[in-house]
Amino acid sequence: MNLADDEKFMRLALREAAKGIGRTSPNPAVGAVIVKGGRVIAKGWHRCAGGPHAEIEALHALKRPALARGATIYVTLEPCCTHGRTPPCTDAITEAGIARVVVGATDPNPKHAGRGFAVLKKAGVAVTAGILAEQCAALNAGFNKWIATGMPLVIAKAGLSLDGRLTRPPGEGPWLTCEKSRADAMRLRAQVDAILVGAGTVRVDNPRLTVRGVRGAEARQPWRVVLTRGGRLPKHAHLFSDAHRGRTLVFRGKPLRAVLRDLGRRGCTSVMIEGGGTLLGSAFDARLVDRVHFYLAPLLCGGPDAIAGRGAGSTRDALRLQNVVFRKVGSDLRMTADVRLAFSTADERR
Repeated sequence: MNLADDEKFMRLALREAAKGIGRTSPNPAVGAVIVKGGRVIAKGWHRCAGGPHAEIEALHALKRPALARGATIYVTLEPCCTHGRTPPCTDAITEAGIARVVVGATDPNPKHAGRGFAVLKKAGVAVTAGILAEQCAALNAGFNKWIATGMPLVIAKAGLSLDGRLTRPPGEGPWLTCEKSRADAMRLRAQVDAILVGAGTVRVDNPRLTVRGVRGAEARQPWRVVLTRGGRLPKHAHLFSDAHRGRTLVFRGKPLRAVLRDLGRRGCTSVMIEGGGTLLGSAFDARLVDRVHFYLAPLLCGGPDAIAGRGAGSTRDALRLQNVVFRKVGSDLRMTADVRLAFSTADERR
């Protein structure tokens, strides 16, 4: 196989892995493709934590187990070599007679990184690593941060007017953005492990913070997390009275960093802050946001700032967004960007 072929089959493995986004936490989403004679003979993806890994799913998908002998398996993430909730994938690969393993991203767990490669090579399996590594790693940004630091990836999400405002006159209803933007945001909600809001948002908007209208995702609802200073919250609110009330957590008087650390201990690898402006502002002030997901409506409103807090003392101190992508969604403009490309393990463990 040449590099072009390796990249072609790794893209197929990435498509398989994408099926598991939002379903596998705290495990990463992983895809695998088995190729023999230049032809795909089996595919698989990791469906849920505790279930078979992608490599095992692909091996099980073979019409006959003997077809694995001499084949190549493409995997988006380095195969595991330790026994957790499931046996090591490296053992299954070698026992099946796979001749070559092509991997996208190295295991981000510092305790395991590279060990799977070593085990496979020792067993006589040819290993090629780093094929479409950036794309494979980006697929599991939340897991990559969480496994290294214990802290979840933090996404700041907001719908706002072009002048950066949130405004809802009494009786008007809560939406600035269009229906297509709201559907797009619902798909993003389906991919995270927890949604954070402040007590003010609960009192004013009475949100549900559930996943709705996303095929195959409604069975797995994210944690709904409320931060409050005084604890005065309406008991009739949806968060405390609906069918998913058992997925609601309330943190009273705790710093945001401590709340995120607690969520990390619960296995949350990604958290989305949905409001309000005070909570978003405190998250940016504390440099806790990793990614932004803003929907800009073609409106000029005035009103309260979408992001409050202390803010930057000067333009030089402002947060610089990277990997910025704009996309038109309905009548709105969606902007996604990374607030920072790297994070410090020491900083996150404070």
